[in-house]
Amino acid sequence: MPDYRIIEVVNGRDLRRFIKFPDELYKDCKQYVPALHSDQKKSLTKVSTLKYCTRKMWMVLDGNKVVGRICGMINPRYNELYGKKRARFGWFDTINDIEVARLLLGTAEAWAKEQGMNEIHGPLYYNTLGKQGMLVEGFENVPPFNCLYNFPYYNDLVQALGYEKECDWVQYKMPANRTTEKIEKFAGLLTKRYNLHVGNMDELKKDKALVRNFFEVYNKSFAQSVLNFIPFTDEEIEEEANSVMPFLTNKTSSIILDENNDLVAFGIEFPSISEGLQKAKGRLFPFGWYHLLKATRNYKVLDLMINGAVPEWQNKGVSAVYHYDISLKNQAVKAEWAISNPQIETNSAVNVWSHYENEPFMRRRCYLKNI
Repeated sequence: MPDYRIIEVVNGRDLRRFIKFPDELYKDCKQYVPALHSDQKKSLTKVSTLKYCTRKMWMVLDGNKVVGRICGMINPRYNELYGKKRARFGWFDTINDIEVARLLLGTAEAWAKEQGMNEIHGPLYYNTLGKQGMLVEGFENVPPFNCLYNFPYYNDLVQALGYEKECDWVQYKMPANRTTEKIEKFAGLLTKRYNLHVGNMDELKKDKALVRNFFEVYNKSFAQSVLNFIPFTDEEIEEEANSVMPFLTNKTSSIILDENNDLVAFGIEFPSISEGLQKAKGRLFPFGWYHLLKATRNYKVLDLMINGAVPEWQNKGVSAVYHYDISLKNQAVKAEWAISNPQIETNSAVNVWSHYENEPFMRRRCYLKNI
C-alpha cells in the first residue's frame, strides 16, 4: 500500500532529487531526452527571470522514494500584460497514479490561490524561452532538445483533475532540402524587389550591438503573434544571447538584411543534440561533453529553432528568402531531415510549412483550470 506524502523542495539535497527524478522515471524510454542537470539547476535557481517571478517546488514521496514532482510559478509581467490572475505549473512529472497527480497539482493550485490567483495553466516555463506544452501526439518520436517529452498517461491524469485545453503547439518533419522551383523563383523576385541580401551569422555574432538588435527584433516579431508571449527584459536578452549565440553558425542559419544592412528576417537551425543528451544522461562529465560535441558536428537531423521576420516585413513573403537560403546550406552539409520548432496551431505562420513536403511530428498542449 503506497504511503504518499508531499514535501516542499527547500535544500540542495531535495533539489538534486527533484532534478534527477525523471532519469529514473524514463530510464527505459527510448524517446526521452534528459536535460543536463547543471542546466536544470541554473533554470531553477539562478536565471534572471527569477528576479521578478516567484516559484515553489514540491515532490511526492512514497516512503523515501520520489514518485512525482512539480514547480508552481507566477509571472507578474504576464498577468499585468494580459490582465489575468494566473499561475503556471511546470517540471511536472509523475508515475501513473491519479493520487500522486492530485497531490502535486492540488498543492500547486492551493499555493496559487493563496497568492491571489484564480487560474493555473501549464506545463509552461517562467517565460516563453523554456520548454512548454504536454505532449499529446508523436510519442513515438524523439523530441528536439528544447522540447518536453512525457508519457501519454499524463494527459489522462490532468484531464481527470479538471484541466482543459487552452492551446496546442504543432511540429512538422520535412526534408532538410525543402526548396522547390517555385520557392526559388519567389525568393529571387523578393530579393530583387526589396533589394535584400543574405547576411553572415558568423560575422553578426562578433558584434554585440547587432546581437542585441537581433534579440530585440525577436522580441518584437513574436509579441503580436505568439499566444502567452512575454517580452524579454534587457537582462533576459543578455542572458539568452550569451547562452545561444556561441552555438549559432552560418552553416545552418540564415539572416536576411536590407540595403541598409538592417535585419529583415531570420531562420535559425541547430544540429540535433537529442541523441548526444541521451548518451550524456544528464551529466557533462566525465564523457557527456564528448557526446554533445560529437552531436553538434552531425548534421543529419536539424532542429529549426527560431524563424521570423521584423514586424514591418511580416506578411510580405520574405520567409521564402531565408527558407531558400537555409535549404542550400542544408544541401551543403548533407542534412537529411529538419524538425520545426513548436508553433501555436492558430498562428498563421504555421501555414508556411504547407508549401513544403512535410508530415506531422509532434503536438503538445497547454492545459488551463479555474481554481
